[in-house]
Amino acid sequence: MKQYDVIIIGGGPAGIITGVTAKKQNPEKSMLLFKEEEKGLVPCGIPYVFHRLDGVDKNVMGPKPFVDLGGDVITEKITDLNIKDKTVKTESGNEFGYEKLVFATGSKVVIPDFIPGYDLKNVFYIKKSYNYIKQTHEELKSKKNIVVIGGGFIGAEVAEQLALNPDKKVTLIESEQFCFSKAFSKELSKIATEALAGTDVNIKTSVRVEKVNGDNGVVSSVLLDNGDEIKCDAVIMAIGYKPNTDLAKKAGLEISKIGAIIVDNFERTKEKDICAVGDCSQTIGFLTGRMDHVMLASTATAEARVLGHNLFGIKIRKNFTGTLAVFSTEINGIAMAAAGVNDSNAAEASIEYLSAKFSDFDTHPGSFEDTMPLTVKLYASPCDGSIIGGEVWGGKSAGEMINTISLAIQKGVTVYEFISFQIGTHPLLTSAPTKTILIKAAEGIMAQINK
Repeated sequence: MKQYDVIIIGGGPAGIITGVTAKKQNPEKSMLLFKEEEKGLVPCGIPYVFHRLDGVDKNVMGPKPFVDLGGDVITEKITDLNIKDKTVKTESGNEFGYEKLVFATGSKVVIPDFIPGYDLKNVFYIKKSYNYIKQTHEELKSKKNIVVIGGGFIGAEVAEQLALNPDKKVTLIESEQFCFSKAFSKELSKIATEALAGTDVNIKTSVRVEKVNGDNGVVSSVLLDNGDEIKCDAVIMAIGYKPNTDLAKKAGLEISKIGAIIVDNFERTKEKDICAVGDCSQTIGFLTGRMDHVMLASTATAEARVLGHNLFGIKIRKNFTGTLAVFSTEINGIAMAAAGVNDSNAAEASIEYLSAKFSDFDTHPGSFEDTMPLTVKLYASPCDGSIIGGEVWGGKSAGEMINTISLAIQKGVTVYEFISFQIGTHPLLTSAPTKTILIKAAEGIMAQINK
């Protein structure tokens, strides 16, 4: 039996970044990463396989940076784990010993077995699997009428990409009033849904799927709870993901009510020398302090960098006391992003806030050919003016602008501090320095506080 200082189970973003960071900090330690497929996919790039990338091979991610640092990689599934003996066993029966063990097993798709017909032929799922998505991409080439169930980021992006193929008719089913409603405010969800409606996707909201019908075991239509029936030759289920913790449960690790591995602020489980990071591990909300579960590669890699530094003793302090979900997407040429509090999730958590928005262009003057409108909406505490949330939509700079807002939230920056925010501007790259969008939105909140 071969012994390693560190064994990492999982070859996604969390596993790779944990391994890379830990190996850089501890080059003398032996480390082994297990993954289940030879090739991996960039998770957030999967929707674009269906048109813009036209296949999986331009969306490949792998552990080469870890290998270049001296880490070992084995492509095989771990089927058993002995906490007492500190060993893992693979599908083929090989055993490996460890000093430290990291679960980075990620998440898996939710299979809606409550919907009759969920397992018919030509019902597909957006699994984070190179082999599965490659086969799905090939099979969907011949499908003409496709129903996508679920209007979150993955469902909406997949629908948009499929509809760009001129031979396909795509219908999106969303049970809420608007798409993206779990991440965006009602205002931005409406904007996003209207942007998607401006493509060739046929959107049906505020309805649920009653049943997926089939002929001889093959999808033929989808029945909605309002009585409508949509003929189709393929269905894509995109209703969410859940922590992939079957192995952790089998090993006896403590699991939360929502199925995630319970960890402390440094990603350590209650079992000595076992950690968990990324989608399979529990998160705590930054503002509410409540247990939640945010599954984003950006969140996973932030956790992984902290764990990699601290795997053999606490060396750096974790600088976020909870998970701040930062979302972004682009639909029909409109970039949209959100972080922290918005008017929808604030109501659910009984958080008081003030908000203000400001719109302009992402260049100055706004008469350049490639200029895009840009809107920022800030949310702040009515007590001290600290930034607690934000949304941005319009041009592509929204994607990085939301990261600035995220940092402001994490560091407790107030709207008063934003007034002296030192910025750089350029006519081709930013809005005008006389009306910087972030600062003008902050001024809008200040005016409300100072009434």
